[in-house]
Amino acid sequence: MMHRLSWHVGKTVFAAIAVTLLVLVGLDSVGAIIDQSADVTRNYFFADAMIYVVTLVPSRIYEYIPFASLIGCLVGLGLLAGNSEVIVMRAAGVSPLRIVGFVLKPVLIFIILGMTIGEYFSPYLDQLAEGKREYLRKGESAQDSSSGLWNREGNQFMHANAVFPGGVLYGVTRYQFNDERQIQEASFASRATFNSTERYWIEENVSVTRFLGDSTERDKLITRRWDSELTPNVLMLNILPADSLSIESLYSYIAFLELQNIDTASYEVALWRKALQPLIIIGLVL
Repeated sequence: MMHRLSWHVGKTVFAAIAVTLLVLVGLDSVGAIIDQSADVTRNYFFADAMIYVVTLVPSRIYEYIPFASLIGCLVGLGLLAGNSEVIVMRAAGVSPLRIVGFVLKPVLIFIILGMTIGEYFSPYLDQLAEGKREYLRKGESAQDSSSGLWNREGNQFMHANAVFPGGVLYGVTRYQFNDERQIQEASFASRATFNSTERYWIEENVSVTRFLGDSTERDKLITRRWDSELTPNVLMLNILPADSLSIESLYSYIAFLELQNIDTASYEVALWRKALQPLIIIGLVL
């Protein structure tokens, strides 16, 4: 008896949450497609914009699960109440607490789904989507400081047009300064890949300009080794907003920033928001 009631209530609430989530994600995706269509160029086609939006769908699912759970539970219970099924269950001796338990079972499924997406899929897919879009828009051309990634390491500044997962950079510009803040060298590489075994970068198709007092020296290299503390994981932490990072990445990055005496407030807020999201969802439903 109770098993059938649990299955019936759970199925109704699950379907309501799923439909609500589908509608919310669908509407947000349509809006994103409209926004992306404004960025369409001769290198960034409408089909590319569609792929970009689709790749970010898991992130949107993660973002809307709390709202979908709240609305879906209200709709599901409303359907049951509209058919007088809640009254029948109460008349049969089912306590309100047990009915809440029936409702929470499908909610827990969506909580687990959201945590899985947020930890294992969303960070990778977000970086892939952003990297591919910037590559198509800027590619291997000279830097556009209004987008891409900037990084400072000592007296060296680096800019990359596009950052892909796994340690692949496109359109890499580097500036080397001395202690007097005078530029010593500027270089541009069409591509750079990370050697995870030896932990260094390999630049490809490199153009180098050295500043020698009153003169300059230019050189072109097929490949060049680039030693840097920059790693694919650090790149992901820099290129993605705090809310798109996994709990593990946020925890590690907060520890790193604290060692550098850099403010960690925004990352701590994102960490606690992600860690407490299951309780927030349950609180909304109750």
